[in-house]
Amino acid sequence: MIEDDAGLRRLLENTRNIAVVGMSANPDRPSNEVAQYLRRAGYTVIPVNPAYREILGEKCYPGLREVPVEIDLVDVFRNPDDVMPIVEDAIAVGAKSLWLQLGVIAPGAVARAEAAGLAVVMDRCTKIEHRRLV
Repeated sequence: MIEDDAGLRRLLENTRNIAVVGMSANPDRPSNEVAQYLRRAGYTVIPVNPAYREILGEKCYPGLREVPVEIDLVDVFRNPDDVMPIVEDAIAVGAKSLWLQLGVIAPGAVARAEAAGLAVVMDRCTKIEHRRLV
């Protein structure tokens, strides 16, 4: 698991495409706010949520397996109990890294992702860390 500033910075600098799982169309929700920030920072943000067809003018996919482009980072805004299937999908599509947002603590899912070779961050916010480090 990546916990040091140098590792976090390296991950953020080497990432281009971010699939935001659990992204909401509601601008007041943290997932939407973070996604907008990441877009402004130059990342390609891919909304993933079966409840929506489009978010922020981008096609929204029901799951990671439906995303037609390479995924560098899977940014998870879901309850910890929902993370393991997301990890399995991230592995299946060849994602390079997994980022569990603040409060998303899933040690079993983290272990599974790491065993499959994904770089993993847990219980941190991409927006906060990007603003702080990049």
